[in-house]
Amino acid sequence: MAYPPPPGGGGYPPQQGYPPPGGYPPPPGGYPPAPGGYPAPPGGGGYPPPPGGSYPAAPPGGYPPYSGGYPSQPPQQNYGAPPGGYPGYGPPPGQPGYGAPPTGYAPPPAGYGQQPPPGGYAPPGGYGQPPPPGGGYGPPPGGYAPQGGPPPGQQQPPPTQPPAAQPPTAQMAAMSVNEEKGTPTVRPAPNFDSEKDAEVLRKAMKGMGTDEKAIINVLVSRSNEQRQEIKKKFKLMYGKDLIKELKSELSGNFEDCVIALMESRVKYDVKCLRAAMKGLGTDESVLIEILCTRTNKEINDIVQEYKKEYGRNLEKDVVSETSGHFKRLLVSMCQGAREETATVDMARATREANELYQAGEKKWGTDESKFNQILALRSFPQLRATFQEYTKISQRDILNSIDREMSGDLKEGFKTVVMCVRNRPGYFAEKLYKSMKGAGTDDSTLIRIVVTRSEIDMVEIKREFLNKYHKTLSKMIEGDTSGDYKQVLIGIVGPN
Repeated sequence: MAYPPPPGGGGYPPQQGYPPPGGYPPPPGGYPPAPGGYPAPPGGGGYPPPPGGSYPAAPPGGYPPYSGGYPSQPPQQNYGAPPGGYPGYGPPPGQPGYGAPPTGYAPPPAGYGQQPPPGGYAPPGGYGQPPPPGGGYGPPPGGYAPQGGPPPGQQQPPPTQPPAAQPPTAQMAAMSVNEEKGTPTVRPAPNFDSEKDAEVLRKAMKGMGTDEKAIINVLVSRSNEQRQEIKKKFKLMYGKDLIKELKSELSGNFEDCVIALMESRVKYDVKCLRAAMKGLGTDESVLIEILCTRTNKEINDIVQEYKKEYGRNLEKDVVSETSGHFKRLLVSMCQGAREETATVDMARATREANELYQAGEKKWGTDESKFNQILALRSFPQLRATFQEYTKISQRDILNSIDREMSGDLKEGFKTVVMCVRNRPGYFAEKLYKSMKGAGTDDSTLIRIVVTRSEIDMVEIKREFLNKYHKTLSKMIEGDTSGDYKQVLIGIVGPN
């Protein structure tokens, strides 16, 4: 409990240690001793007993509380309490009063941060003030103002609205199905001169023998668009078709790779599709690789180019060469109409994951049409969410379920879609490895993937290849190919 200040309103002199000589003088009115208290020490220390042997009783209503406890010695040149404020906060003896500092700052505009008015601020209500007569504090007129509110006369600012909650799957929608954000190994050549390149190629094929190295150096260091310009300039300058000239000078896998470089990408895809369906038998792996991995725009370009190049309908050719649920999957892919929204609907993902589970693992037999419906229609971000929900529901990965429930070309088609949804470069890395694994090499697959992905995501494919098979793609190519064919592939892929 704090002691009231001595009479006269003056502050306490600086303390000289405890206790001061002679003890503390008795405060006016004194305090009643607590029951069982200690007697005053002899020798004048402490408080002498009052006349009559006891302390007077407390006044009605109790003593007013004193805030702050023992006041500490105030620092020099500081502000004290305003006149008429609390007693006991005057300046210490022998020092000037606590007025404004000698060199004050200019008063700021009205509002928060103003210099205190002459005489200081009026004591605020609340703690530290003597209670009103009758004991206790009542609410101010009009009730209590909200804590932290503006001062009187200023308008309460409107409450700020919290930011709208973001969907928890926003990070899963980073890549749209039509966005192939990768790093190429073949880039446009700076200071490109199609006329000069046409002259180099003409010289490399003129006369006896062929300078294959000169051909490789030009073609692997130019983008596909630049190669098309070279092809046009060559015909303009020499009246000859560059592709026919190259075919007459080259042979084998080296020829196939160079011709693939000279075709536009969409035309090369079209020619691969036609070759896969022409004649006896069908190369279903080529149909799957192209139709199940390309974007909507690429599929639509392929359909148009196929019609232009061969006067045929791609979808009808696919229907005539395939059958069953595999045919239905490829027809769906030929539409080039997969949803492309980046928004993920988690309720739909959960619902459709359960539908896939009911159509496969939970059912005797398999409802392939349900798999086709969801895998062909939904966007890649939506499918990623669905596959995650499927794992939670079935306790199996979707690829594992497809392996268990499907077979043949349909299984490979569905797995290709799933792998591209998750990691397109990883899918092509696996295809490249299988094309060179074991005895012999699937050169058509090796050439097709190296050429078509060189300007899209070959750097990511090489990284996936190294991470999965612990050897570089270029090293594996060097071990499976030779001669000019090896040199052109390494020129496209890069040495490491």
